[in-house]
Amino acid sequence: MDAPSDIELHALADALGTRLRDARHRLVTAESCTGGWIAKTVTDIAGSSDWFDCGLAAYSYEAKQALLSVRPETLEHFGAVSRETVIEMVSGALVHSGATVAVAVTGIAGPSGGTPDKPVGTVWIAWKRRGGYPKAELFHFEGDREAVRRQTVAAALQGLGALVD
Repeated sequence: MDAPSDIELHALADALGTRLRDARHRLVTAESCTGGWIAKTVTDIAGSSDWFDCGLAAYSYEAKQALLSVRPETLEHFGAVSRETVIEMVSGALVHSGATVAVAVTGIAGPSGGTPDKPVGTVWIAWKRRGGYPKAELFHFEGDREAVRRQTVAAALQGLGALVD
């Protein structure tokens, strides 16, 4: 996947907003490696207040625990960039908001921080509807820090679209 442009991200967010509004859903984002970029992208859409509840940028372990109820044991045993953590993030986002759908992202955008097991570009994304089961997916994005983050935003928005349909 090439890094999407601002125009492409705007188009994804606009289409998602229409589907969320029509389905009477409200969205919460729980973001680590994107630092609020998903929330910024969706709130660039006029009328997003009809379907966007809030965004939580939880970068540190402490913020993930306090804002999203990620258990310290999960972070200790699996790390921040893991299926277990992103599932707790997406579930916590719904608990701590009035939203009906959520997306959570955690990853290694680089240029440093990668390991042989989790190289730069490793990103976990999870989606969940209130009352439903989370879906988590592992991605390996290519490129520099901005490219990894742009691809993460696009994949998060695309997954939300599939969740709402």
